Amino acid sequence: MKCVPFRQFSAIGYAALLAFCVEAHAQSLETQATQAGQANISALRAEVDQRLKELEALKRKLADEEGNFRQLSRRLNASQLESRHATGGTDANGLPVGAAATGGATAAAQAVQADQAAAQGAVPQSDQNAGASAGGTDQASTPATPVGQAPVADTHPPAVAPIFDQPGVLTPRHTLVVEPYFQFSYSSQNQISLVGYTIVPALLIGLINVSEVKTTTLTGGVALRYGLTNRMELEVRVPYVYQTNDTVAREPFVGTAANTTISSNGHGLGDVEATLRYQFNQGGPDKFYYIGWLRLKSATGKSPFDVVTDCVVSCVVGTTANTGLPLEQPTGSGFLAIQPGLTWLFPTDPVVFFGNFSYLHSFGKDESLTLRDGQTQFLGKIQPGDIWGFNIGMGLALNEKASVSIGYDQSIVLPTSQNGQTVPGSVRVILGTLLIGYSYRISPTTTLNFSIGAGLTRDTPDLTLSLRVPMSF
Repeated sequence: MKCVPFRQFSAIGYAALLAFCVEAHAQSLETQATQAGQANISALRAEVDQRLKELEALKRKLADEEGNFRQLSRRLNASQLESRHATGGTDANGLPVGAAATGGATAAAQAVQADQAAAQGAVPQSDQNAGASAGGTDQASTPATPVGQAPVADTHPPAVAPIFDQPGVLTPRHTLVVEPYFQFSYSSQNQISLVGYTIVPALLIGLINVSEVKTTTLTGGVALRYGLTNRMELEVRVPYVYQTNDTVAREPFVGTAANTTISSNGHGLGDVEATLRYQFNQGGPDKFYYIGWLRLKSATGKSPFDVVTDCVVSCVVGTTANTGLPLEQPTGSGFLAIQPGLTWLFPTDPVVFFGNFSYLHSFGKDESLTLRDGQTQFLGKIQPGDIWGFNIGMGLALNEKASVSIGYDQSIVLPTSQNGQTVPGSVRVILGTLLIGYSYRISPTTTLNFSIGAGLTRDTPDLTLSLRVPMSF
């Protein structure tokens, strides 16, 4: 509306006209403000809706990235745990566990960084360097791509310095491990026999025979392990045994003060063994790993009944020729045997606890003694006593290459029977050994393992030294 000049109106008309013009202008301004406000509100609402949609999309993407991050973190933690707990970066098979764990941790860390960069809409550093070297390609228009490939979750339990016969880490699929080994064992026992009768508890009429038996056993051989799958392996162990036995005693049934020494030795192929192992579960940090195994022991070594015994006609006590001692030492048990068992491991930072349960059963058979004059003495069916065994230990990594383990091994040997009856003098025997083992990774595929065993019971070898050098191919 356009107002006319005020000269054409009176004061009252001018005032009315002025009021009308002011009111009309105010309404015009209010209308314009209302229209502008509505437009602004619509624009703000549209922008808010767009932001909410973007926020929802970001939330979904963030949830996906958090899931991926947690999965990669678990893999990274498992890899770091294995590298800290492993035997100097390698397992009992000589595999580069430390190197693999470190590489897996690095790959997992790179994958996590790549996922975080992708979530933030950034290009990984490696892609930026590639773009710069290619001539300054526009990085803003290049979509972010993940670096490398996420590592496969390692289902193998952490390795420890091997101190027992059964390893805890299985051989990976299509991998061959050749393990030369050497073992030294020494035992010494005192034996006292009384021949006569007593008149009173303090008076003996007869002879007292005191003897000391010293046995040294050297065992060298090779163990071959092959991974059938990532959770199953087959092992074949071929030993070669050299054993000496020295008995220092007074000549029995003869009243003399001079000691006599009876020595014998023997060497040859020992009892070949085959073992199949299978890992039942996946396990993880602060979770148990269970590995079942079945061992078959052959009778390829020379039996104690195959060696010549120092007896003439028959081993009957009463003559000097019947010492009953072997003139040659055996290299095997002489019986087929089967042994199932279960190995368990429990990793908890910074150590790994492990152990075994096993049961060995030997199959009895008819046996005869080979006498010195070439004759034989039939003994009937001999059934060796079954053996219950268990052991427990713990391992700790000292650095990326070296580790140490300590453990205890015990076997309960049941009495031997002959023709269904317990052999006189055969009783239950407890064998207990304290073991300390060391491991050092020489190369990514070769490990040096050394263990020391000390006998804690009378019937256990006094000292046992073992050296193993597993090499993976």
